[in-house]
Amino acid sequence: MDTNTKRVLRLIMHLRKMGITDTKVLAAIERVPREIFIPRQMHDQAYEDIALPIGRGQTISQPFIVAIMTQALELNDRHKVLEIGTGSGYQACVLAWICRRVYTIERHKPLLERAEEIFRYLNIRDLHNITTKHGDGMRGWPEQAPFDRIIVTAAAQGAPPQALLDQLAIGGIMIVPVAKDGKQVLRRYKKEGEDTFAVKDLLDVRFVPLLPNLARTTEEADDPVPGKSHGR
Repeated sequence: MDTNTKRVLRLIMHLRKMGITDTKVLAAIERVPREIFIPRQMHDQAYEDIALPIGRGQTISQPFIVAIMTQALELNDRHKVLEIGTGSGYQACVLAWICRRVYTIERHKPLLERAEEIFRYLNIRDLHNITTKHGDGMRGWPEQAPFDRIIVTAAAQGAPPQALLDQLAIGGIMIVPVAKDGKQVLRRYKKEGEDTFAVKDLLDVRFVPLLPNLARTTEEADDPVPGKSHGR
């Protein structure tokens, strides 16, 4: 057994101890090579349960956050999923191993282009159900709505954008960090009717803020100090 395989198995055991019980989620995390989403000099940390910088002030989320958000979606292979915030592309790939199709939006074009390169590489390895868009995630993807599931990898202020709530199918689930009163909580919305939702708080988190429009040129520059948020 090589060193990388041992690291992956150690991470899976850790996630089990942390309460990740969905075998589909654990299998997807085991299959997705996290090291290809991060800078080469950090490959030895790829399977630690930590967030790592990917540039543009963003990070690849720690595996536990990816796992708990994915598990909370209650996915199956018939679901069509919208992801807001492609980031490194890691979360999208985990989703893609479980659901029918992933539609993912990113406002930072350089990050999206890098993620698309990884998606093309993974296509060779039978992962071929991801569609990307450079756009404003707060507007969702109305041309492809409704979605069975929506996952947001940046913190909404006070409440999720109305456009995303509208694009969620009845019976669908949205997982989104929500910022209020100086703290962030990971929240689960289940759409029970056109304007009615069952809402459940899952755990305290820390994400970059959910921002409108495409990223400005000044946002595209790499930060001298990596961001400390969970990121994408």
